[in-house]
Amino acid sequence: MNLYRRARNILWRLSIKGLPRGPHVTRYSMYRQLTLVGDSLQNKSGRILSISHSTNLVELLGLQPIELVEANYPDADMASLAFDDNAFDFVLSDQVLEHVEANPRAAIDECLRVLKPGGYAVHTTCFINPVHDVPKDFWRFTPDALKFLHRHFGEILECKGWGNFEVWSFVKDGLRFTGVPEVRWHPLNRVAVKNNPLWPIVTWIVARK
Repeated sequence: MNLYRRARNILWRLSIKGLPRGPHVTRYSMYRQLTLVGDSLQNKSGRILSISHSTNLVELLGLQPIELVEANYPDADMASLAFDDNAFDFVLSDQVLEHVEANPRAAIDECLRVLKPGGYAVHTTCFINPVHDVPKDFWRFTPDALKFLHRHFGEILECKGWGNFEVWSFVKDGLRFTGVPEVRWHPLNRVAVKNNPLWPIVTWIVARK
């Protein structure tokens, strides 16, 4: 980070000092929307499968796990899940699908297979985003792509994206992973809630089997 950006970073951090903060800028609106979706779910209790450290979605969606099973990379493969058919009420993945080292169709089909009839799949991923190797980065998804992958589900409850150009200025200032202040007047909050549907940074889908 050059001197100019470093100075801006310091000023931004001073401006949010002492303010309540939520998720960071590229997750803020998406997580708020998923919280609303969770409020509308007909069933919130059941057996939950969290794929690759996605347990944060349990709280966001307001789920009430009877059992929470974690299938984390590299021990688990989203495209080849070691579970019986119709085993879970919920399958969750948060920013995982772009890293699947297989045809993403196979990963979504596996989620469909292990879901009980009437069960929910919730997946978040990205479209416009720098390459991030954890350990590898293979795919990008528009909302239409997510709908296409979930076309064999019974119902798409929500499929959207969030993003805008302005957010990248804050990223350059070193604020990518800084919690967004929960006050509407702050510029970081304003950019976190602004959405241009033509330029989604993150995308997500909630589908029912």
